[in-house]
Amino acid sequence: MLEHYLMVHKSILPEYYEKVLFARHLMESGKVREVSQAVRQAGISRSTYYKYKDYIFEPSDMSGSRKAVLSMMLSHEPGVLSTLLKKISDAGASVLTITQSLPIQNMASLTVSLDISAMPMEMETLLSLIAASPGIENPHLVAME
Repeated sequence: MLEHYLMVHKSILPEYYEKVLFARHLMESGKVREVSQAVRQAGISRSTYYKYKDYIFEPSDMSGSRKAVLSMMLSHEPGVLSTLLKKISDAGASVLTITQSLPIQNMASLTVSLDISAMPMEMETLLSLIAASPGIENPHLVAME
């Protein structure tokens, strides 16, 4: 997964990257409740914030415990969720939270947050393993820190 990233000194980047980090910090710390407040204080547009918020990280965000949020659709069949949880466990990740909707038309949306600090494999590998499981559709990485 790290082959998709570059380490770049912030002095050569446009100023709005740092402003996106500031806005995200305002949201995560609870100092503001709405994105519109955070972007106003940071001096950027909402579209700039949404375009870059999941792609800009500070080095301190990458140390120690690492977390990831995955989203997917699950078939409303016995064993699908337990198969997913087994794949996550076998990959060396730990489940922190699970949020699942009620099934509509036999499909339920699921969001799972993971502690991936002990996971030896790349995130793409885990996503591929999950995608190959029957009853699981469109698994994707929502966020990672």
